[in-house]
This record gives sequence, structure tokens and C-alpha cells, in this order.
Amino acid sequence: TILGRATFLGSQVYEYQLLMAQRLHLGSHLYGATFYACTAFHGLHVLSGVIYLSCIWIAAARGKYTAERHSPVELVGLFWHFVDLVWIILFTIIYLF
Repeated sequence: TILGRATFLGSQVYEYQLLMAQRLHLGSHLYGATFYACTAFHGLHVLSGVIYLSCIWIAAARGKYTAERHSPVELVGLFWHFVDLVWIILFTIIYLF
């Protein structure tokens, strides 16, 4: 998941570079501003999730979690489901409509 989401962030940066080369800038018009605001906000959530997952992974490697103490692992799963849900909505609005 960490590698996949890091790849997603890299592709988002690449997409931004292509759009900037085509002169779709943040302030160029309403679509550009909306696109960058929504996708950047989602990218920030993905980045925070990658950091969160990395911290969970390191803690798990150190044996911090047990069958009785595993709440942070469950919380990161809920966080990812939230990020995925938001992306499904944004993808539909930005790319399909």
C-alpha cells in the first residue's frame, strides 16, 4: 500500500507538470482552480496516509502491536477507506463529468 500510494503521488506530480506545460494553471480559470484544489487536497491526504502507514509499519516491525493492542492499525485502515471514498467522488466529478 505504501509503495502503491507513493507511486500515485509521483503520477500526480507528473500530471501536474503536464498540465502546467499546457498552461492549465491554478488561477487560469475556474476549472483549473477547482481541479488543483481538489486533487491537491486529496494528494495531501494520501501523503499523510503514507507517512501514517510508514509509522505503523515501523512500530509493527518493532513488535509494538499485539492482539490486545492494535487500535492504531485499525485506525489507519479506516483512514484509508475515507481517502478512497473521497477519491471516488473526486474522480467522478473531475474526470467523468
